[in-house]
Amino acid sequence: MQDFKNKRILLGVCGGIAAYKITQLVRELTQLGAEVQVVMTASAEAFVTPMTLQALSGRTVRTALFDEAAEQAMGHIELARWADYCVIAPATANTIAKLAHGIADDLLSTLALVLKIPLMICPAMNQSMWHHPATHANIKTLRDRGALIIGPGDGIQACGDEGLGRMFEVHSIINALRLQRVHGLLTGQRVVITAGPTREAIDPVRYLSNNSSGKMGYALAEAARVAGAEVILITGPSALKPPEGVLLKRVKTASEMLQSVMDALEPGCVFIGAAAVSDYAIEAPSETKIKKQVSDKLVLELKQNPDILAAVALSNQARFVMGFAAETDNLITHAREKLIKKKLDCIVANWVGEGVGFDVDHHEVTVLTHTQKHTLSKKHKVRLAGELVAIIAVSLQNSSNLIAELTYEPSDSS
Repeated sequence: MQDFKNKRILLGVCGGIAAYKITQLVRELTQLGAEVQVVMTASAEAFVTPMTLQALSGRTVRTALFDEAAEQAMGHIELARWADYCVIAPATANTIAKLAHGIADDLLSTLALVLKIPLMICPAMNQSMWHHPATHANIKTLRDRGALIIGPGDGIQACGDEGLGRMFEVHSIINALRLQRVHGLLTGQRVVITAGPTREAIDPVRYLSNNSSGKMGYALAEAARVAGAEVILITGPSALKPPEGVLLKRVKTASEMLQSVMDALEPGCVFIGAAAVSDYAIEAPSETKIKKQVSDKLVLELKQNPDILAAVALSNQARFVMGFAAETDNLITHAREKLIKKKLDCIVANWVGEGVGFDVDHHEVTVLTHTQKHTLSKKHKVRLAGELVAIIAVSLQNSSNLIAELTYEPSDSS
């Protein structure tokens, strides 16, 4: 599904070692249907050639402010007006300083002064440069002006240093573009999210679980982070790469997840229970591997697991509690019963089954509150997560105007 079809992206590339990742970013964006126009600084050409990015984007790369041929075809002012989004990646400390102080001494910095479109900046630099007070002041200035700052990430850098300064990975940058509309909606809010399955031991090598991959919960964590929240993601076993910029806590069992959730809650936070928590656990797991019996049958005695959603609602710590109802029949009926029984503020109802719901990239859901029903059509789970975060922001602000602005799909009161 080309969810960037007919979108025009102005991609500014600065001179840093992370520029090598831009080839992948351009390729993936074009495969998703976007038109990508690359603008390179002089320093960027030392790391990746304009010819390479031209071959991948299908458009002539712009490198010079005073380019007679380029100005005749599409002047720099028109270039800024052409795009729907502007992404600067990697954004060096030098370019960030230029943007913050309005210096326009090359094509990219000049374009930045005439942009009337969303600007996303992906910092990449040595960890000492990132921690310098001047860089932090410049980032704050740009953030206060409305720029979406994605990164930097933590890890080992090309120079051998370790710390904050790595450019976020390509998939995180693309997902941030998908989520641009929710930028800042949850600024200052703590959001606690559960994701993935839980596993209940039968013996040391076997367990009860389900087919949840964690994709929806991880997507919600990314959406909440872009929305400006402090995000705590509590995940059961999952093969997914953790979202960048969130606090990750790994658990296995429902009991461990409950404890981790209760530790993470604070008055006024938001809780999103996207995990597929096992309803039952083994009453007495075997301490050794269970051997095949002479009998054809093996009886396992089960006990109910703690109800995490109900416990969060009962705690009165969270100002908003969103749950999920994954069903194979009577979707809306079962979801509404769960909404009322557990005293939730909102529930997301979704079909699950073979090839539906679990471990897929695209999905559709119905969102129920005590008075409304919103149907969100099939789309990439990250975009779907953005819509759910927008609904949470609407509920927290209690703004009917915001509902009109951010509700993407028709709603009714049934």
